[in-house]
Amino acid sequence: MTDQAFAQADPRWLSLMAESSAWFASAPGQQLLGEEQRLLKEELARFFGGYLVHYGPPAGLSDPAGQIRCCVRLGPPQPGIQIVCEEQAWPLVEHAADVVVLQHGLDFSLSPHGLLREAARSVRPGGHLLIVGINPRSLWGVRRYFANDALRQARCIGSHRVGDWLALLGFALEKRRFGCYRPPLSSTAWQARTERLESWGRSGQMPGGGFYLLVARKLVVGLRPLPQSRREPIGKLVPLPVVKISRRDSKHEA
Repeated sequence: MTDQAFAQADPRWLSLMAESSAWFASAPGQQLLGEEQRLLKEELARFFGGYLVHYGPPAGLSDPAGQIRCCVRLGPPQPGIQIVCEEQAWPLVEHAADVVVLQHGLDFSLSPHGLLREAARSVRPGGHLLIVGINPRSLWGVRRYFANDALRQARCIGSHRVGDWLALLGFALEKRRFGCYRPPLSSTAWQARTERLESWGRSGQMPGGGFYLLVARKLVVGLRPLPQSRREPIGKLVPLPVVKISRRDSKHEA
């Protein structure tokens, strides 16, 4: 898709993606992404297949994803984007990807339901959909109410709510993980001082992390059996009574 053809895209969405991408390049954004990359690398190491699709304002996955042969990044016309497209118009055929990663795509979206449907459509049966979102029940989720940057525009949809949406789209939730227990701080010195909070949160996997990671598998639709015609039950054979004819009566009639 050329830039001229992409000029018809919603300017609100283009602005939202540009501002959120700039925020993830800041010190707090890099702090959040550092913990996310660690969990994503652990989860993606066990997957294999042909294609992984990544969508979201962050710069994408830093390392190759396990045994996936090809990683493709979709999104607006920004550096690092390999296929330019709108959030609800992915140029992929149905069931094209083995793994789809939505990294804060739902947080910075004009239509989270539409984006999630598009991502679910692209996953093959038996494939996986990984969703990373800002946890509203954390210090990071609270910060958006007082922020004057792009984080203020984040939707911060709860993990349980997203899990319900996935169930309606035919996905089974396999894992729910949390990360980044340190508060959103711009100073690297204070980030180092709060490292103990990160270690404590990792060991207990407490639900108060700054982000959540959902791992869901697309259920395989089985074959539907053909309807069989109903057969009426057959009764048992009952012997009919036979009238006996005596020889005397037969002679008399003759």
